[in-house]
Order: sequence, then C-alpha cells, then structure tokens
Amino acid sequence: MQKDEKERVVADLTERLRSSETLIVADYRGLTNSEIDGLRTELLKHGARFAVVKNTLTRRAAEAAGADALLALLEGPTAVAFLESGGDAVAVAKALGDAARTTRVLAVRGGVLQGRAMSAADIDSLAKLPPADVLRAQLVGAVAGPMITIVGLFAAPLRDLVGVIDARITQLQERGDTSGADAPAADAAAGVPAADATPEPETNEPQEAGDGD
Repeated sequence: MQKDEKERVVADLTERLRSSETLIVADYRGLTNSEIDGLRTELLKHGARFAVVKNTLTRRAAEAAGADALLALLEGPTAVAFLESGGDAVAVAKALGDAARTTRVLAVRGGVLQGRAMSAADIDSLAKLPPADVLRAQLVGAVAGPMITIVGLFAAPLRDLVGVIDARITQLQERGDTSGADAPAADAAAGVPAADATPEPETNEPQEAGDGD
C-alpha cells in the first residue's frame, strides 16, 4: 500500500471513529470472504458498516480521533462494526453473536458504546436485550400504566353513581311504577334525597286570649 493511500485510509478511519460513538471489534481470523460479505450485508440491515482494518493504521486513526478505548482491542486480525446514526446496537451485537456461534471462528473482543469501553461479556449481554422497538413499547407501557390507573380512580365514583341510578330505575319498573323513574335519577345525580312522606296539612288552632287589663 502506497503512502498516500495509507494516509487516505487513516483519514477515513479517523472520520468514522469521530462520527461513530458505538462500535464493536471482532477477530475475523478463519472467516472466508463469502462469510465476511454475508456478515457485512447482515450488519448493514441494522445500520452498521463492517470493515476489515489494519491494526497499524487503525491505531493511528484511534490516536488522532481520541478513541483510546479502541487501542486495547487491536490485537491480531481485526474487523470493526461501526454503528451509524440511527443504527440498532442491540441488533448488531446479536448478529455478531449469532455469527460467532454459527461459524465457530468469529470472536467478539469488545467495543465502545456511547464512548464507553465494553468487554466481550458486555457485548454478549447487550445482544440478549429485546429489540429497540420492543424496548420502546415497554417504555410507553411503563409510562402510560400509572396514568390509566389514575383515570380509573377518578372514573370509579361516577361509575358507582350511574350504577345506583340504574338499579333504582329497574326497581321502579319492576313494581310497574315508571312515572317517577326520571325523578329519582335526576335527584340522585343532583344529590337531593327523595321525599318518602306527604307533608301534613297545616292546622290553625285558636290562640288563647290573654288577660285583659
């Protein structure tokens, strides 16, 4: 590789490292070209670019980009999955894990997640998380759950009141008296007690005359 070409590769890697806060490093030793191409195509579906890199050039790029966490992972034949903006880190980790189990050759070394160093065990744990859309749905459910409970608490007294009114109307209808069916409902809704007795007529009793002077 000519010097100017090496400089171009280093510049390209430096830019990728600066723009990719998440990446996963793997040892691809033993993979065929066909297997590498297949893995590259699979990772593209999840928003990651899989590149076989030279450690000497990648070290220069990592130093230029300030990606110190990557330096410790550059031992032996190295391939890097660079996660692009909007990529699914969980899906990428899962695809690499599946490839490692299927080929029995690929070995995940570790990576960087949002600027933080991750071990191979961390990547394996990441691969076991639910997909991003499932996580979003779970988050929405966790937020909406308490709101539904609060609405239910406010609605319960209203449901109870309507139930009492309906029961009273049904009771009157069973007795064959529907003339006052609407009145109890209106009174109950207004909080006015029903009158059970007819008021007694007023009596005008003669007052006793007082002693005159």
